[in-house]
Amino acid sequence: MSSSGAVKRGMTAQIAALAWPVLIGQLAVIANGVIDTMMTARSSAADLAALGIGAAVYISIFVGLSGVLQALSPSIAQLFGARKFEAIGFEVRQGVWLALFLTIVGAVGLCFPTPLLSIAQASSALNDKVAQYLQILALALPATLGFRVYASLNTATSKPRMVMAIQIASLLLKIPLNALFIFGGLGLPALGLAGCALATAITAWLALLAGWIILRRGTHYQAFRLFGQGLGRPVWSAQLSLLKLGVPMGMSYLIEVSAFALMALFIARIGSNALAGHQITANFGTVLYMLPLSIASATATLVAQKIGAGQSADARRAGYAGIRLGVIMAGSMGVAVWLGRAQIIGAYTPDAQVAAAAMPLFFFISFYQLFDSFQVGTAFVLRAYKVALIPTLMYALALWGVGLGGGYLLGFNILGGTPEFLQGAAGFWLGNSLSLAIVGAALAWYLRRVQRMQEDSD
Repeated sequence: MSSSGAVKRGMTAQIAALAWPVLIGQLAVIANGVIDTMMTARSSAADLAALGIGAAVYISIFVGLSGVLQALSPSIAQLFGARKFEAIGFEVRQGVWLALFLTIVGAVGLCFPTPLLSIAQASSALNDKVAQYLQILALALPATLGFRVYASLNTATSKPRMVMAIQIASLLLKIPLNALFIFGGLGLPALGLAGCALATAITAWLALLAGWIILRRGTHYQAFRLFGQGLGRPVWSAQLSLLKLGVPMGMSYLIEVSAFALMALFIARIGSNALAGHQITANFGTVLYMLPLSIASATATLVAQKIGAGQSADARRAGYAGIRLGVIMAGSMGVAVWLGRAQIIGAYTPDAQVAAAAMPLFFFISFYQLFDSFQVGTAFVLRAYKVALIPTLMYALALWGVGLGGGYLLGFNILGGTPEFLQGAAGFWLGNSLSLAIVGAALAWYLRRVQRMQEDSD
């Protein structure tokens, strides 16, 4: 066994050990949305429709704001690798201040959602349900963003299992709370969709409380000096540093979310069956995406720690090991999805027309996972180097320009000559797949450039 091979296997094992708790935790978070949909659907059709609009608004706000907070992870991981433990406490306190500032921004959007709701052009009764749902979720926002600070600290210091445990416990608690508040019981009235939001707020605050108790009592955190000095004041230079990294990261998430949202809106023009087939494919693709995302997150942690320790060569090896692992896993998933596509689609819908619309789209998620895994792994490694602005611009050009623009041209045969099998939703999925391939190649080129600059400076 060569020493280089042993090093690669060792790094791959470290990444896998960090990735699996992140994966399970993310699946638990997704399951919360599934449970909300299933239980609200049993309340009323109006509640389900309002949930669809309200969840879209909330997710857009939360994804953007939590993306900004993810700037904490590479910052803390580099300090952890450099063994500057007391500086981690300062970084966390600044992260708490940033979460508070972001909460104010997000709460305004949630409490006064009329401009956003006007896009949906829904009835006033439906808008009232959505507004009430979002206003209750505004109470949850401080807790959910606060928990992102806790999660960033744990992930960056190689303790993702505690985050996973709290996310699983929150899911298990959410089920009975949803049932109690949505349908009523124990002397409480049935609140419908509002009950769903209330259950989310309660579990969010309990999750944050659990995280706080663990930070207070866990021996792992004592070296960071998180407590005993008070929260202190916001240091504006530190806030600016986090925002310079975090805002592009948050924007990249919004670009991805908006690209898929606009795809759905365009495909809706084709017809309900085409849209339903797209929704099935997109939903299953989101679940698959959790695996490369978790591997990318774990890789970024290890790379940032190596950078902090001044081990540039090991940081480069760890980055490539994580990207390689993600691509291998994505390729394996793609083969499995292609072989089992009929059974997967059948589990989603018994409608033969919807299944027929989804079937050709599964060809794309069978292979585009390779591109998606490669680009997300590379992007997260760049974040470990605290580089996010240029990658975000690449995302915007590729996903909006090639993905949406190219998909629009193909899907609607704007230029003529598009083969029939690529017209409709398939054209949009091809455009999306090509955009991921292009952004992955661009990110890989930029990563190599960043690595060379880092190694030259050491």
